[in-house]
Parts: sequence; structure tokens; C-alpha cells
Amino acid sequence: MQRKQQQREIVPAQNIMTIILQSIPKEAEVTKIDYEGPRIAIYTRKPRYLMEHNEIISNMVNLIKKRIVIRTEESIRKSQEEARQLISELIPKEADLCSTFFDTATGEVSIEVKRPWLLQNSESFNHADVVEKSGWKLRIRKATTIPSQTIQMINYNLKLASSERSKHLKQTGEQIFRTKLSQKSEVSLLTLGGFGQVGRSCMLLTTTDSKILIDCGINPGARSSMEAFPRLDWANITLDDLNAVVIGHAHLDHTGFLPVLCKYGYKGPIYCTEPTLPMMNLIQLDAIKVAAAQGRVPLYAEKDVKQIMKQTITLPYGTVTDISPDIKLVLSNAGHILGSATCHFHVGNGDHNFVYTGDLKYGRTTLFESAVSNYPRVETLLIESTYGAKEDIMPTRFEVESAFINSVNATLKDGGKVLIPIPAVGRAQELLMVIDQYMKAGKLMESPVFMEGMILEATSIHEAYPEYLARDLRQKILETDDNPFDSEYFTNIEHADGREEPLRENSPCIIIATSGMLEGGPVLDYFKNIAPEKKNKILFVSYQVNGTLGRRVLDGATQVTILGREGKIEVVNINAGIEKLDGFSGHSDYNQLLNFVHRLRPKLRRVLVNHGERRKSENLAISIRRMFRIPTTYPHVQEAIKLF
Repeated sequence: MQRKQQQREIVPAQNIMTIILQSIPKEAEVTKIDYEGPRIAIYTRKPRYLMEHNEIISNMVNLIKKRIVIRTEESIRKSQEEARQLISELIPKEADLCSTFFDTATGEVSIEVKRPWLLQNSESFNHADVVEKSGWKLRIRKATTIPSQTIQMINYNLKLASSERSKHLKQTGEQIFRTKLSQKSEVSLLTLGGFGQVGRSCMLLTTTDSKILIDCGINPGARSSMEAFPRLDWANITLDDLNAVVIGHAHLDHTGFLPVLCKYGYKGPIYCTEPTLPMMNLIQLDAIKVAAAQGRVPLYAEKDVKQIMKQTITLPYGTVTDISPDIKLVLSNAGHILGSATCHFHVGNGDHNFVYTGDLKYGRTTLFESAVSNYPRVETLLIESTYGAKEDIMPTRFEVESAFINSVNATLKDGGKVLIPIPAVGRAQELLMVIDQYMKAGKLMESPVFMEGMILEATSIHEAYPEYLARDLRQKILETDDNPFDSEYFTNIEHADGREEPLRENSPCIIIATSGMLEGGPVLDYFKNIAPEKKNKILFVSYQVNGTLGRRVLDGATQVTILGREGKIEVVNINAGIEKLDGFSGHSDYNQLLNFVHRLRPKLRRVLVNHGERRKSENLAISIRRMFRIPTTYPHVQEAIKLF
């Protein structure tokens, strides 16, 4: 099988442009062919011709095995004012056009409409007509109930950096499609963080031609820089040596050090899914605020986060993409949070296939489909082990929802308040939908539900990318006027002054606030007021990393110290009830992890285990080795592993 793969004809990079030119009819009026990051862009004066004869591009892609995009020749693009007016006239009024964003680097215009389904089924709207008349490629998106400030900020910064981005994409393409330096394949993995621990996920995939950094996180529970940040110093590379950075999902333990890379001069491409970009921007910018509020010097500035926006190339699920001369990448649904991805690296001409699961949920949730487990080929799997111990068996969804309802009702009926510390991304949206469902059904006592921190903004980003949500949820957003994330029960607290209302005496309520591990953010203001009262409850629904305040509270601390708003240390006595519910987690439990390995197709040659406390990684590795008879190890940080 491997020998056959290696014998497949590969089109040399220098011949690609020639083949494209020879394959396109003169009627297309192609004016330029250029690199656009991992894609080859074909510029045409007659976009309609290629849109109506899409078999031309399909045949070309099959021949050269590269991604191709059609771009409009700049000379046929109408001014943005003219194009906006034209689009407004051509879009049916009932579709309700809300906004347009022109990306001059790609010649695309994104339009946001409240009823996108009307543009797919409307006889009065023709996609090719709009492109032909305006000269801009059209992208249709669902308008959100509340516009996302993060997405608006990204669009604004991308527009300002249009020429810089065009140059960056061209340079990236030149590096990707250059001739290989060596025909010999050697593949190694350097572990720089997140092995034997939860936090600072980071590793370096190296071949004879490429160096790819996978994830670049921090350890939120660490008390020293040697434990908090990835060991890039040990890798003995410069930032210029890196061909690319690949990000699995947005959480800080996977992206928290990425702005530092840009701060110190990394200029190369960053690959992730489309919703991961606004999600990680939101989280990274919030980390600056939290650090400042705690009297710490932030690791990076807002300009470094903005730099990430300019260098990021977003990829859809399931698309094969060249990211270096000898590595192709495919991102697939990981089921963990919005846009989270497993990363499949195809090295050389079928020489080795490496899959990194990242944070994995192998089970369907309200928000997401179960993680993908079907790959064309996999020789080495790197799997997480957050819940890798034998006792880490989560209750069924019905059981955890019943436990949640009973726990919250008991506190509310006694006049208490329920504080739920939660990550703004993923768990918060899942929980909001559960609360709304049970309150409407009369099974959860009606009471105010206060949302704090970034939760509203993160929810808006969820609504902006329905194609990444579970099938029925996606359908509801894309095909109806109903917003499943909106509810009459929810009140958003936008400023610190508004925190008095949920803290009123004898006023039972639910407070959902960030951060999920009590490491900073609005949740601390509520925590110091709610924790001393016996009738109240602090309910954890997400993983608590070792060393964090959340973990100490969960482990039974009766008194803790926190840093107050003005940098003063405050002592908090804990008398409130403390409870942990595991079933809402975005991670797979022990059985789900083993089931993922069991169902993975095709057969594996090696399994590596990371992203778990040492005991849990070890246990999962032993179980996989024993049950499936596959060589399995649980590396430490600062190990070099030869994969091929």
C-alpha cells in the first residue's frame, strides 16, 4: 500500500502554472495566476464563465492536486460604494441585508443577511449575476441577532492591512510550492508542552523540509515561567525556521503564547478553522485585561493579537491543504468547542500520516456533532487524556442534566444563589441552552440568569458560524428566524456597576461568569460575595487544572486569598456548597477515548498520549497498549520522538 502511494505521479511545482494555463479556455479571459497562501488564485475578467463551467476547475484540481480559487480581475471590480448599492438592489428585500464587508486582498464581498435560505431558493436571485455585475466574488453569511464586535474588529483590521496580507499570502505560497530540498522523508515530533500535564500544549513536527509548530499555549496553573510556557528554547530553532503554526482550537492552554511568537518576530502563516480566529482573539484580548486587573504585566499587547489576524489563514473542515513543500493538512471536527479540530498531517508522498486529536469530544452534544474518527490513513495518533483514568466515567447526558436541575433547584428554593464559573467558549453556550430548555418546560425554577464576561460575545460568534454546529442546530439558525441562543430568561451584565443586581440580598438567581477556573475575570467579584454564605452554591461544570484557584476550592479549601479589583489581597471564607458536574465537559471520558481508538480507521502503528495529568496519561497509554496491542507511550515534555 505504501509503495503504491509513493509511485503516484506528483506534478512538480514549477509545472503547475503551465498546466493551468494550458487547461483554461480563452473564453475565461484569465489575466493572472498567482499564489494565495496554500491556494493558487486564477484571476479572470469573466468569472461567470468559470462559475458556469465548474468542471474546468474540478478537472484541474484533480490533475495538479492543489487548491484553486477563482478571483475577479481587479479592473472589473466596481468601487465599493457602487458594488454595495448594486448588491442592495439585487438582494431580495425579504432576505433582509444587514451588512457588507469588502476584502480587497481577495476581491471577495461578504454579505450578511437575516434569511440566507431565501437566496438559495429564490428565482429572483442569481449568484453569478451579482458577481458579473459587481466584479466581486460573493460570500453569503447569516446575520447574527447581536453583531459580534470581535468579528467586526477582525474585518476592520483585515481591511487596513489589505496590501500587507496580499504580500504575506504570496510569500507563503512561494514557500509552500517551492521545490523540495530532499526526496528523503524523516519525521520527528518534539514535545514542548502539554505532555504529562494539562496546559501549554505545544509540539514541533519536523521533516527534512519542514518545521511545523502545533499549538502554542500557556499553563494557567503554573507558578514559574519554566512551567508556564512552551519550551521553545529547548527546540533550538529560530522563529524564521518555522514553516507554519497550526492551531487546534482557541483555548488559552493551546493559544495563549501565540501572540508572544508574533511579538518577537514570527512572520509566517497561522492555520486554524474560521471560527477559531475570532474565538482566540476574544480570549487572548481578555487575558490582557485580566493580567492588568491583577497587577501583572501582560505577556503581549493588543497589537500582537492584531498581528495574528493578519497572518492567519482559515481552513474549512475536510479540505486537503498544502502547508509546506512536503506536508498536507486536513482539519476535522473535534467536537470540543466551536471550530475545534483534529489535525491530520500527511507527510511526503504518503510516507507518514500523523493525527493530533487536540481536545476531543467523542460523543454528540447539544452544540456539536461527535468528533470525526474516519481518516484515509493514520500511522501515528497523538490523543489527549484529560479524563484518561479508569474512574473517569461520565454520567449520561440525561443523568447530568437531572443532577444539574436538582442541584440548582435545591439552592434556589432555599433563597440561595448559584455561581457557575465557566469558560466563555463552549460550555457556557451548552449550559445556556439547557437552562432555557428546562425553565421553559417548568422543570427548573424560574429565576434571573445573569451572564457575565465574554459570554454574550462568544455566543454571538457561535451564531455567526452555524456550519460548525450540530446538524439540527445549524438547520434552525440557517433556515428559520429562531435564534436558539436567545432567551427571555437571560440578562447580560455589561459593566461592573451592574453586578449589584445579582448580588441583592434574598434574591435567588443563577450567575454564569468567566473565568472557568477562578483565575481572574468577573467571576472573582461574585465569588468573594457568594462563597461566605452557606445557602449559596458554587457549581463547577468544566475541568479545573492543577494549581488554579478553582482546583483548590474544588479540593476542599475553606479559606483562600484573591487579588481584588484594585490589586489588594482579600481573604475569602468558603461556606457555600461546592459541587462538580462532569457530564457537561467538552472532553471525552475514559470510555469515549478508548472507543475513539477502537473505531479509528485505518489500523494504527503507534499511539502517543498527551494533555493529561501524568497518572491519567500513563493509565490511558497502558489501556490502549493492552486492549488494542498497539505500541503506546506517554512522553514527557522535552522529548524527541522519531515517527518515521
